[in-house]
Amino acid sequence: MAPAVDLLDLHPAPADMRQLVIDGLSRSPKQLPAWFLYDAEGSRLFDLICQQPEYTLTATETALLEREAPAIAAALGSGTLVEFGAGSARKVAPLLQVLAQPAYVALDISAEHLQAACTRLQQQFPAVPILGICCDYSQLEALPEHPLLSGTAHLGFFPGSSLGNFEPAAARDLLAQFRRLLGPGGQLLIGIDQPKDVERLEAAYDDAAGVSAAFALNLLRRLNRDLAGSFDLEAFHYRARWVEEHSHIEMALVSQNTQQVELAGRSWSFAAGEALITETSAKYSPEAFLELAASAGWRGSERWSDPAGDLSLHLLVQAD
Repeated sequence: MAPAVDLLDLHPAPADMRQLVIDGLSRSPKQLPAWFLYDAEGSRLFDLICQQPEYTLTATETALLEREAPAIAAALGSGTLVEFGAGSARKVAPLLQVLAQPAYVALDISAEHLQAACTRLQQQFPAVPILGICCDYSQLEALPEHPLLSGTAHLGFFPGSSLGNFEPAAARDLLAQFRRLLGPGGQLLIGIDQPKDVERLEAAYDDAAGVSAAFALNLLRRLNRDLAGSFDLEAFHYRARWVEEHSHIEMALVSQNTQQVELAGRSWSFAAGEALITETSAKYSPEAFLELAASAGWRGSERWSDPAGDLSLHLLVQAD
């Protein structure tokens, strides 16, 4: 029988969603934090997106991890694997299978999802010590004291090209935060999606089955439910487009007519054709990513890529 999973709840402060909405809708263009998309229904829809034939990132990265796990393990050496924003914690399995004396720490802001993911993983790997930490890792001053986090080097893990959801300055700050949390000698294994054919990119974020559109429109349902909104979902249509100057995909809900929406105790105007940006996903060439990483105090050590060159796994070491 697998041992019970240890869970530390650092009680992350709840976000002031109302103020974030006011700030986001006061911007030009209007834009809300991407994490607003991930209520229970949004998380379910995102899992479906990952299964669509157009969205190859998840399958490509999983296959790359499975194929290169022995080489990655040899480069990482020994230590505790610390995954930031672990979510379902499904991509770490190939590494836990090959690391010498592995230990695993999962950081995520949802205690419920964290408990379920760690419990499933513990059943799959009963001999691996596993710890879940419920926290907002971007706000942590340091990793908490715990036997799994003492006396070993810390090996960070950040798959899924999630860094692409951050604007460049915020992405740099996040990489610097990882460096502080992992401490001296820490390393970071990070998945980065790369630029590719525009038609492929736009199709990946606007699949033929309409799951991506449903995912974005669910944001309006959440705002209506949680902040007394009056969004008419049929008055918006979903758009995903490549923005070359920023090297990112921009996903947005576009107002189909001039309208007023009540939300967060205020009235908001939308012009016909005006976009509410729901998220962006930046794509980095290996050279551009390493330049960004260097600005946060990291240096590239190893890189693994799929045969088509769609995605890279970079192993970063601290530059000083």
